[in-house]
Amino acid sequence: MHPVEEEDEERLRRRKMEEVLEVKSLRRIISAYLNYPDAAEEDVKRYERSFKKLPPIHKALVSHYPLKFQKLRRCISMNSYFIYNMLQAFEPPLDMSQDMDGCEESHFEHASNDHLFSGEENCCSCRSTIATGRISCSEPGGDSSGQRSDTLCRSSDRPTNNEEVQIEGCCEPATESHPESLQNNKVTVEGVQNDCTDSNGNVSLSHHDWLDPSLRLNVPLVDVDKVRCIIRNIVRDWAEEGQNERNQCYKPILNELDSLFPNRSKDSPPTCLVPGAGLGRLALEISCLGFVSQGNEFSYYMMICSSFILNHTQTAGEWAIYPWIHSNCNSLSESDQLRPVSIPDIHPASAGITEGFSMCGGDFVEVYSDPSQLGVWDAVVTCFFIDTAHNIIEYIEIISRILKDGGVWINLGPLLYHFADMYGQDEMSIELSLEDVKRVALHYGFQLEKESTIETTYTTNPRSMMQNRYFAAFWTMRKITVAAGKHTT
Repeated sequence: MHPVEEEDEERLRRRKMEEVLEVKSLRRIISAYLNYPDAAEEDVKRYERSFKKLPPIHKALVSHYPLKFQKLRRCISMNSYFIYNMLQAFEPPLDMSQDMDGCEESHFEHASNDHLFSGEENCCSCRSTIATGRISCSEPGGDSSGQRSDTLCRSSDRPTNNEEVQIEGCCEPATESHPESLQNNKVTVEGVQNDCTDSNGNVSLSHHDWLDPSLRLNVPLVDVDKVRCIIRNIVRDWAEEGQNERNQCYKPILNELDSLFPNRSKDSPPTCLVPGAGLGRLALEISCLGFVSQGNEFSYYMMICSSFILNHTQTAGEWAIYPWIHSNCNSLSESDQLRPVSIPDIHPASAGITEGFSMCGGDFVEVYSDPSQLGVWDAVVTCFFIDTAHNIIEYIEIISRILKDGGVWINLGPLLYHFADMYGQDEMSIELSLEDVKRVALHYGFQLEKESTIETTYTTNPRSMMQNRYFAAFWTMRKITVAAGKHTT
């Protein structure tokens, strides 16, 4: 075989292997969602076992507990209903039915440990064409995590490559694209399984074969914990109950953008990038201010959920979830713990976004190191993001590189480094003080214009007896122009 042909064959083999591993990683994430009701049921059974161990005189004092356990099961069922509808609407960017047996077990373990497979695709395929008012996903993705338990809700579970989510021209509901109400399409595990057979009982492939319970993996409980954290993140971004937290974190950023760009043109709006966009609310609010806004997110857990909320919700308050049922600690009352939360608080498609709003999935470093991103953005907004880095210096360098001369970097968040104190794992983690962060930013051409401290919570139950609070750094820095930099030196 000719050397060139051998090289091409090896490249194809590697790409196939990477895609297989990415499918395994995505299947693990989907399995975590599907395992949610079983894991939650095991918790309730544990509560019941503890209750049965009480002596009769003590049981009599909390005789209402069996009823509470049944209420918990109904809440879990409602959360599962939302999750199954979300998964039913998800369109995997990969062929989930491909044969997995060709991948060695050692490679599967590597994938299960959240390794990223970046492949050889172009790492920045973001586009700004007018779409039909819905978010669509493309390019393969995987999962990666590395966060500690105390930062679990600030997920760093990541799709690899450039899975892009686009919401363009979405000022009106996309009813033609999604005529069926998801509320009238209740999905159950049994229903998904039945969808895999035809009228004669023969097995047939369908669009949602990857939801077949027989393909569900047994995943670690830490993966299911990420699903529970997503449910709490939904409250932060898409519930009325999260408004106070959004006022603490998002409102200062929005006010700053509004004041820095007072004369925004509808014909040529300023551009703003939001790395670590989570479930997309901040990026959407920035779009509604009159910016061409793009959110960048690394977590497939987040991307699956944000796509569902942004694309498939028909009205405000369409869904009810129970985000606080998974902890019995620090509850003022049973009703507080079991209270429902309606989502979303607004209908995203009717929010009045600016044409060009998009979500781009992938590693911030890989995606925005692409030469096409050089000097593209008028503003970069980072909210609870910069401490997710293995190397925060690299984050700052890239932010400087992708900003236009005179562009602004607005940051709000702590420095709770995600890869710090990961005992037993050789994860790179550069953990700078705030003073060093500002000094590094100065090196990369930033000038500090405004700085303050903002007290805030993060995905906190507002009725809990325990409230963890951050004293977050909030700043505006401007990238000085080349000419100005030469003048100052």
